Amino acid sequence: MTLNGTVNKTGLLLVITLVGAMYTWGLFFSSNGTANMTPYMLGGAVGGLVLALITVFKKTWSPVTAPLYAALEGVFLGAISAMVEQRFPGIVLQAVGLTFGTLAALLLAYRSGLIRATENFKLGVFAATGGIALLYLVNFAMSFFGTSIPFIHESGWLGIAFSAFVVVIAALNLVLDFDFIESGVEQGAPKYMEWYAAFGLLVTLIWLYLEILRLLMKLQSRD
Repeated sequence: MTLNGTVNKTGLLLVITLVGAMYTWGLFFSSNGTANMTPYMLGGAVGGLVLALITVFKKTWSPVTAPLYAALEGVFLGAISAMVEQRFPGIVLQAVGLTFGTLAALLLAYRSGLIRATENFKLGVFAATGGIALLYLVNFAMSFFGTSIPFIHESGWLGIAFSAFVVVIAALNLVLDFDFIESGVEQGAPKYMEWYAAFGLLVTLIWLYLEILRLLMKLQSRD
C-alpha cells in the first residue's frame, strides 16, 4: 500500500461517482424535471449499501466492489441532487464546493499537525458517529408507522443545529480516514488496501455531501 496508489484510486472512484451522477442528472433535466427518479435513488442506495457491507466484510474484494459502489452511489447522488436542484437552484454547486473545501481544509490541518487522530479523538468521533447512526435507524423504523423524529427533517433552529452537528461529525470522520491511510502505508498493508482506504474516504465524502445538502435545504427553507 502506498500513498500515491491510494490517492490515484480515490481519484478514480470520484470520477466513477461523477459519471454515475451525470447520467441521472442529465436524465432528469433532459426530461424537464418529469423523469421518475425514485427507481434510480432506491436502486443506487440499496445496491450501494449491499456493496458497502460486502466491502467491509470482504476487504480483499474491494478492487471490484469499490468501483461498483462508486457507480451505484453516483446514480443515487445524481438523482437526488437533480430533484433538490430543481427546488433550490444553485444549492448543489454550493454543497459540492463546501464538501471539497472541507476536505481540503481538514487535509491541510491534518498534514500540518493542527488536528491529530489521538485515541481520545477517535473514541469521541466513533461514539458520535454511532449515536447519529442509531438515531437515523430509529427514525427509519418509525417511518414505517407514519411518524419520525421531528428535528431531523424540520427547518427550525433545532433541526438546523442538529444538521450542523452531523456535518461537523461527518467532517471529523475525514481525519480518521487520513489516519487510516497513513497508518496503512507506514505498516506496509497489502496492495488491495489502497482500494479499501479509497472506498472508506469516498463513503465519508458522500455522507458529508448529503448532510451539507440537507443543512443548506433547511437554511433555504427558512427564507
